Amino acid sequence: MSLKTLTLNFYRNISEITNTGLMMKRFWILSIVAAFLAGVADAGPVRERLKARLEAKKAAESQVIDVGAISPGARKLTKSYGDHPQQAMDVYIPAKVTSAPVIVMVHGGAWKIGDKANTGLIENKLKYWLGKGYIFISVNYRLLPDAMAYEQAQDVAAAMRYVQSNAPSFGGNPDQVILMGHSAGAHIVALLSSNPAMVGTNWRGTVVLDSAVMSVPAIMGRRHLGFYDEAFGADKAYWVKASPMDQWTPQAVPMMVVCSSQRKDKPCGEADAFKAKVTKGGGDMIVLPQNLTHEEINRTLGMPGAYTSAVDAFITSRLKPAP
Repeated sequence: MSLKTLTLNFYRNISEITNTGLMMKRFWILSIVAAFLAGVADAGPVRERLKARLEAKKAAESQVIDVGAISPGARKLTKSYGDHPQQAMDVYIPAKVTSAPVIVMVHGGAWKIGDKANTGLIENKLKYWLGKGYIFISVNYRLLPDAMAYEQAQDVAAAMRYVQSNAPSFGGNPDQVILMGHSAGAHIVALLSSNPAMVGTNWRGTVVLDSAVMSVPAIMGRRHLGFYDEAFGADKAYWVKASPMDQWTPQAVPMMVVCSSQRKDKPCGEADAFKAKVTKGGGDMIVLPQNLTHEEINRTLGMPGAYTSAVDAFITSRLKPAP
């Protein structure tokens, strides 16, 4: 075969390959465009399905709990601890209690949503602790934009003072109080426990359920979710004031910190760093990692199992008389 023929064949093959490549590119581009258009066309139904699911979840969370069915003879009282409508608490009282231990629960919701009566927040906890003779109190507080994170903690501090002052009137023991919170509520209770002077008097122990915010300056100094800016603002002095790790002193209330090992933002790393500071300062902190989602850590507490047993063991140990 002549050099001329070889050369012509070479360029012919190159042309075929190039044309094929262009056809493949056109095919993939058209496929992507088609998928995009299909997604746009389906966006309405997708939004409707998401909206329906959110509404169904909200309806389920808003169901009224029959406390008497959970614990025969139990009753619910709603008390205000301030002038704002959200400065209120629900007090669940077992039948015939006197000088009962008290658990005060603080809901989460990114400092901007949530409610003391949410089913997932209280149902399993009521089933477990009312049956053990505890009074269970679920607290509301002002939300964004009415109050930022530190001011929300001040609300919960006021709620704690109300509980400690009024516990005997509903059968509770003011010296047997446990504080508990989930998510944003976990940040709040960790802050109060680190700086109990915000309340004025101490309580026995605190259960921190999956907070990713132990050091506010560290969180705000790196890439973070937008609602943290709403909760903590841009003032670095405010970050320190609202930061559990920065406010911790040896006078802090002992904490059990439960953390999800499934979360991408790694709250267990935050918990371990906090524990290291506490240990170095001569304090004691328990970190309890759980292979549960953020929501499951809240919702499943009170259901039978090792997780509930571990939390209950911590609470029981904190309520024992000092040696």
